[in-house]
Amino acid sequence: MDQDEYWMRQALAMARRAEQSGEVPVGAVLVAEAQVLGAGYNRVIQDADPTAHAEIVAMRQAARRVGNYRLPGTTLYVTLEPCSMCAGAIVLARIQRVVFATHDPRTGAAVSLFRILDDERLNHRCELTTGVCQAEAAGMLRAFFRRKRTAKRPKPMS
Repeated sequence: MDQDEYWMRQALAMARRAEQSGEVPVGAVLVAEAQVLGAGYNRVIQDADPTAHAEIVAMRQAARRVGNYRLPGTTLYVTLEPCSMCAGAIVLARIQRVVFATHDPRTGAAVSLFRILDDERLNHRCELTTGVCQAEAAGMLRAFFRRKRTAKRPKPMS
């Protein structure tokens, strides 16, 4: 198993924690020099906080740990392509590299809808790697939303 897959598996474990909490299963791990600085999973419902995405939770934890809002030389592993809010925070934190598992065609701001992370107009750009553990991350999301849709369907009358 290569390094990217190893850390993405840690992010997938965080996504499973989100799912167990009833949240959209997205997890993130922020790493520097083979050490986890921060880890998080979606907590928007649990925390009643629209900014409590996995990436933001991991970045907040890492920033507190290192005592700085800038996180240069780090790599963020996340199971779903970051949204525009998270991508903006990633750029502001000066994260060096972002590795995400699966694309988000509806809100993805790394490559799918916008290209915030490597936009030449910004003063910081991130290296991007995509598709690491893609099938597992996408499958987890599909299964989660399938269960949500099934639970919303009215039960047939007997």
